[in-house]
Amino acid sequence: MAEEKKVVVENENEDGDSAEINLQMNAPEEAEEVPDAAAQIEQLKADLAAKDDRFLRLQADFDNFRKRTAREKSEIAAVIEQAFLKDLLPLLDNLSRASDAAESAENVDAETLRKGIEMIKQETVAVMGKHGLEPIEAVSKPFDPNYHQAVGTIQDSTKEDGIVAAELQRGYIARGRVIRPAMVQVVSNS
Repeated sequence: MAEEKKVVVENENEDGDSAEINLQMNAPEEAEEVPDAAAQIEQLKADLAAKDDRFLRLQADFDNFRKRTAREKSEIAAVIEQAFLKDLLPLLDNLSRASDAAESAENVDAETLRKGIEMIKQETVAVMGKHGLEPIEAVSKPFDPNYHQAVGTIQDSTKEDGIVAAELQRGYIARGRVIRPAMVQVVSNS
């Protein structure tokens, strides 16, 4: 329903003419917009409810994923731990045999016992190396607080200050990470 208005503009020119301008104005059709607005509101409410439902489902899926991942990590850790313990069983068997031999023999040769213990030690080092354990080299190396723990100092004029003079307890690295620093004594001549 367009409404038409006439506007008369009078010119003050010599001829005394006046000009007429017709303007058309469109009035808003309020009767049609009200049902559309109500329908839009209902549609927006339905969309919001659907998005809320989707959000809750995604959140539940993420929680399930997190729990499943934690459970899988735990299971993998258990398998790795079992494999490691299985590799240690021969060491335990050899230590038991050595202990039994030392108890049952009346005349145990100290050299034979030492050799047996040395073999068990080498086997232990091999098993640990198989699982990524490496000893930290310390003696005659510069002191590094990332790998060494200084528990004392020694004066030694034949070595420079800051050099590791003695290792009191061996340190170890597993897959690039220090799991125990070497306990050392460091040269300090000052």
